[in-house]
Amino acid sequence: MERAKGPKPVKVICTVLAGLAAIPLGGAAWAALTNPYHVSQKGRMFLPGELAVGQGDTVRIVNDDGDLLHHAYIDSDSFSFDSGDQEPGSQTDIRFTVAGTFTVLCGIHPKMKLVVHVK
Repeated sequence: MERAKGPKPVKVICTVLAGLAAIPLGGAAWAALTNPYHVSQKGRMFLPGELAVGQGDTVRIVNDDGDLLHHAYIDSDSFSFDSGDQEPGSQTDIRFTVAGTFTVLCGIHPKMKLVVHVK
């Protein structure tokens, strides 16, 4: 019995992965492919401003502002979190163990808001 000719499976997989890597992704699309999900605090904003994650997933919030302090928190009946003060360059992980929609706020900059939908 002769083996069919064609590309080897490993080569096909590498080609597909290389093609996917060439696709430009922004904000939520890139975050959806990574765990922990990455959220930047910059310019008194959370970037992206909204995420959909799975229960048990981690969101990593990074203070990318060179000179601003931030303070992320969640206050809901089913889930709460408080990062304390976040120095420039620091990162904080939030593991979402409960399904629902949660709003992450900054205790220093009240207009900053991140909405996280946990499935």
